[in-house]
Amino acid sequence: MTSLESSLLDSLASWRSAPAWRIALSGGLDSTVLLHLLARLREREALPPLSAVHVHHGLQAIADTWPAHCQSLCDELAVPLRIERVQVDGGASLERAAREARYAAFERQIGAGEILLTGQHRDDQAETLLFRLLRGAGVRGLAGMPLSRRLAAGWLVRPLLQVPRAQLEAYARQHDLRWVEDPSNADTGLARNFLRHEVFPVLARHWPQAGASLARTAEHMREAEQLLAELAEQDLATVRGSGAFDWLNLPSVQLQPLIALSEVRQRNALRHWLAPYSRMPDSEHWAGWVDLRDATVDAAALWRLDGGELRRADGRLWLLSGEWLQQPPPPAAWTDPAQPLCLPGNGRAQIEGVGPAAPLQLRYRQGGEVMALAGRGHRDLKRLLNERGVPAFVRGRLPLLYRGDELLAVANLPGLDGPPSAEWQLHWLPPTNAQGLS
Repeated sequence: MTSLESSLLDSLASWRSAPAWRIALSGGLDSTVLLHLLARLREREALPPLSAVHVHHGLQAIADTWPAHCQSLCDELAVPLRIERVQVDGGASLERAAREARYAAFERQIGAGEILLTGQHRDDQAETLLFRLLRGAGVRGLAGMPLSRRLAAGWLVRPLLQVPRAQLEAYARQHDLRWVEDPSNADTGLARNFLRHEVFPVLARHWPQAGASLARTAEHMREAEQLLAELAEQDLATVRGSGAFDWLNLPSVQLQPLIALSEVRQRNALRHWLAPYSRMPDSEHWAGWVDLRDATVDAAALWRLDGGELRRADGRLWLLSGEWLQQPPPPAAWTDPAQPLCLPGNGRAQIEGVGPAAPLQLRYRQGGEVMALAGRGHRDLKRLLNERGVPAFVRGRLPLLYRGDELLAVANLPGLDGPPSAEWQLHWLPPTNAQGLS
C-alpha cells in the first residue's frame, strides 16, 4: 500500500461504517485522483458503496464537455455517476453563487449518515488561511477548512487536507490519469488565483515549507477555536433559561448574566449563539452590540445583523428574523370562531372552548385601547401590557379579539385571554424565524 493510500484510509477511518461514500467529482485533478484512489482501494478493502456526483453549472462553454468526461472516467472505474445540472443566480459574486448552487445540489444527493468526499488538499488549506488572514478574519476563519462538517442529513469530509498538490499530481502522472482544467483558475484577477499563481511561488522560494506551515497554523487555530467554543458553551449555559415568553419560540438569552462577562467573552458567547442563524459581523459592526447592550431600559434599541436583528426586552436578548421583521396583517373578520384563523405573516389564532358569538374581528394595537376587567373596571391596554412585561416588539402583533367596539380578549395573556369563567380562551401561535437567518 502506498503512503498516499495509507494516508487516505487513515483520514477515512472514522467513516468506514457509513452507508455510502459519494465523491464530489468536478473532473479536475484533485477529485479525479480521489476517485481513482478509492476505486483501487475498494478492490482490497471493505469500503462503503462508492458513487460520484458531478454538478454542472453551465457557466462556460468548455464546461459542457465535463459531464461526458466525468461519465467516461466513472465508466472506466465502474463507479456510478449522478450528474446534477444547476442554475446559478447572477449577483455581486458569481463564484459565491456557484458554490451555493453546488452545495445545494450535494445536499439533495446526501442521504442519512452518508458521506460526501471532496478533494481539497493541503495547498488549498494554505491558500484559505492566507486569503482569510488578508481579509482580517478571526480565529474561526483562520481555522481554515475543517476535515469534516455536517451536510444535510450526512457529512462532508475532506480526506486529502494533509496531502500536498504535488503528491496528487505525481500520482495522476504515474497512473496516466486525465483531468480537466478550469480556465477561470488562470484568472489572477480573482483573489485566490492571485495567491496561487503570484504569491505562493514567491513564498515557496524563500520558505519551501510555507504550504505545510500555513496548514499547520490552521490546525492550531482550529484547536483554539474548539477551546473558545467550549468556553462559549459554558458561558451560554449561564444565560440560557426559561422566561415568561418562551411561547414566542424565538431564540433568546438572558441579558444580565451576559453583560456580567468581560467584553471579549460577551463577543465570544454571542458569536457561538448567533452562528446557526447569521453570518458573523465584522469587527467594526460589533459597535452595534455595544450600543444595544448599553442602551437605557426604555430605549427601542436594536442591532441589525445579516437578515435579522437583535432586540432587548423582558430582560433578554431576542433574535428576530423572517416574518417578525414585517408588518402584521390588517384586521380580519372571524366568521367561524370554531375554526382557526390564519393570519398571513403572523401565525394563526384559535379560540379554545366555547367561544363568544359572532360577528368577531381580530385587530392589532393602535393605541388608546381600553378593556373591561371584572372587579377593576376599564383599564388602558397599554398599562395592562406593561404590568405583564410584554416585550415591545410583540405588542403591535399580539392579536386582539373584538366584537364591535368591545375588546373581548388579548391572546396568550392569562387573565386577559378570555372571560373570568374561562369558558373560552384566545390562543395565538406566533410566526417563526424560519424565513430569516441561516
